[in-house]
Amino acid sequence: MNLVVVSNRVAGSNANEPKTGGLEAALVAMVQQSGAIWVGPRRPLEAESTVMPLGRGKLVRVDLPAEVYRRYYEGFSNSELWPALHSLTERISSSADDYKSYCKINARMADALLAYGKWDAFWVHDYHFLRLGAELRDLGVDRPIGFFLHTPWPAPDVQLVPHHRELTKSMLAYDLLGFQTDEDRQNFLACVRADLDLTPREDGVVNSDDGHVTRCQVFPIGIDTDKFAQYAADASSNADVSSLLEGLDREKLAVGVDRLDYTKGLDNRVRAIDHRLNKEPRSISLLQIATTSRSGIKSYDDYQHDVAALVEDVNARHGADGWMPIRHETKPQSQPVLAGLYRAARVCLVTSLRDGMNLVAKEYVAAQDPSNPGVLVLSKFVGAAKELDGALLIDPNDIEDIADKLSIAFSMSLPDRICRWKKMKARLRAYPIQKWSEDFISELEKIRIEKLARQSPRDVGESSSSKREVEGKLAGGASHFDLPRHLSCPAFGVPARILDEDFTHIVDLGWNHGPQAAPDILLGALNSVDAFPRSYQPTTDIYIHGHPYMAQLAAGMGEVTPNNPLGVKVILIPRLKGG
Repeated sequence: MNLVVVSNRVAGSNANEPKTGGLEAALVAMVQQSGAIWVGPRRPLEAESTVMPLGRGKLVRVDLPAEVYRRYYEGFSNSELWPALHSLTERISSSADDYKSYCKINARMADALLAYGKWDAFWVHDYHFLRLGAELRDLGVDRPIGFFLHTPWPAPDVQLVPHHRELTKSMLAYDLLGFQTDEDRQNFLACVRADLDLTPREDGVVNSDDGHVTRCQVFPIGIDTDKFAQYAADASSNADVSSLLEGLDREKLAVGVDRLDYTKGLDNRVRAIDHRLNKEPRSISLLQIATTSRSGIKSYDDYQHDVAALVEDVNARHGADGWMPIRHETKPQSQPVLAGLYRAARVCLVTSLRDGMNLVAKEYVAAQDPSNPGVLVLSKFVGAAKELDGALLIDPNDIEDIADKLSIAFSMSLPDRICRWKKMKARLRAYPIQKWSEDFISELEKIRIEKLARQSPRDVGESSSSKREVEGKLAGGASHFDLPRHLSCPAFGVPARILDEDFTHIVDLGWNHGPQAAPDILLGALNSVDAFPRSYQPTTDIYIHGHPYMAQLAAGMGEVTPNNPLGVKVILIPRLKGG
């Protein structure tokens, strides 16, 4: 499936540079492998070109008015929506002009995306673009549009932004809404009931008053588990890892990795370290990688100053003889370096007040030495807490609880550590980042096929003479080079995509045009031109004797042959009814 990915932050073209958040880290591999186009605004002072390659895919940046973008990003997105979605309503700073800018940027992005209107589907990410689906619909886009929310969605009793009803309604323009946890999904459905007086079905499907159908589902984001484990195994030779760990006692080392964001609870983390040191001097060191975030937003600048002051105070009171209990680093680190730090630390401390998932917790588990794993101390208010049942859960607002769990973690026996780690590592392996993206894209593909079926000439009431004309041309052996003209809007509303060959010479004229497994010789031809359906791109279109077919990856493995070295199983489905 040809996919357009949309987010506020687009990755740099260097896939190995440090990632600033879970969204960016999650999408890079998928775009590299799938050939998707990743579109987002060009941020102020960003020097990257407008269009750049990323593996098999592309990165596209859209130029937007600077002041409107500032109000959209610093204003409504991060001064109103961000605290509201994390249930921190006391931090909401509201402005009518900021919301107008938010709407303008969503509309401008929709205009830019019309250039990709013939692609199969759109996958929109995160709270910056709650309105984008509705804007695309207003422009006449009928392709499947999916949306994934990386943040939590609060309960309906949490006071959201002034325009929450309008935003909730706009989100129902999406065909597929993905959430990190079932709690987030249920909270959103409760808002649909309360704000829009609609009754979702038990399976999370919402039928809007205009007849549009929105599926609300759970897709808990994962990580590349095996890659992180390999990074950690190779870290002993990494000079940056050695430099950051110099002078630290690994048996007493806790690590934290976060953006400098008030939702991460770094202030309470430092207070908990202080509390433990008051009871047991020199019993713990904290290596905190705290990447500066959203500079220029007053609440973030103030928070960064407050955390720095707390660290300075704790180090001044508890440090001695050149030893400092907290090493506070604000420079971003690459994934291989982080993996090495995770493996070196006896404890990982996650104190988020709220978090959609928290991939740091998963990365720490993946990076551990199987023979001597560390302990994860994890906020009970993050999505990962619902999966990582081997962690020690904390209330991030309770300083004493954090300090006590740190004591338990550092004194935990090796057999107990191994037992807890094995359970969590198994969960990570069962649902890695690849499965997350595959599942979401697979659901979009199902929606696409349903939409195509509904738009078939027989279903939309096209005249019989028109249908006979198209079908007669196909039956007469029209060349695949003529098909886009025959199959433009009359058939599906989308032009069929052409591969380099129509494969007529591969399959004999006795080919049956009904759905069936692709023969081995055709699999070899598909393989030779890199046209196999993939798990991350489960369909491709081909032509056989002038007829368009959808080559779809099917469940299960096929026979491994020289023509089919991966043993994939491909089913061919006619693109026209009765074809």
